[in-house]
Amino acid sequence: MSAASWSYAEEFVAEDEVLAAARARAQEVGVVPVGPGAGAALRFLASVLDARAVVEIGTGTGVSGLWMLRGMRGDGVLTTVDVETEHQRLARQSFTEAGIATQRARTISGAALDVLPRLTDGHYDLVFCDGDKREYAAYLTEALRLLRPGGVVAFDNALWHDRVADPAQRDEETVAIRDLGRAVVEHPDLVGLMLPVGDGLLVAKKTWNPESD
Repeated sequence: MSAASWSYAEEFVAEDEVLAAARARAQEVGVVPVGPGAGAALRFLASVLDARAVVEIGTGTGVSGLWMLRGMRGDGVLTTVDVETEHQRLARQSFTEAGIATQRARTISGAALDVLPRLTDGHYDLVFCDGDKREYAAYLTEALRLLRPGGVVAFDNALWHDRVADPAQRDEETVAIRDLGRAVVEHPDLVGLMLPVGDGLLVAKKTWNPESD
């Protein structure tokens, strides 16, 4: 794909002023949010799933949260987890500017692997992971527990700045993401797909396996 075609696809669904403001806040505090292409994909997934309950790992300043909330049901609730309380404050500001009702965005401050075990099994339609890349395998384990049958897990940075596709790259984060992709493809209860949007979006649907019930 040419750079022009990639840019055309990435910007196919335009972002509005609210998302632009959330991106500006992200730049100010050194957060790298999902790109517009990945954001549009997340909104699409939330819409197709008619999502009522979504978990997000990595709140940032609310860019990905806004995309997902706009695809969810009108009564849907986003539960978003981040270790940075200041980032979550900025995210809540973004949600308010977008007219999102307060009760639709539940922010929880803390480490993902401390918070996720407290959430309800089989309750969620979509789990979006954009936290510590070295913890992606653990996020997948938690997502499989949290998702209802037919629910979807998504991982941002699945191509990790072109490093994952290069077998010579063996740093800890790259290896963790590469191993995650292999685990998704090989898992008997997952139907996986790699979307080449943004920095790569790995998505997988949890199928119903009666033997696991």
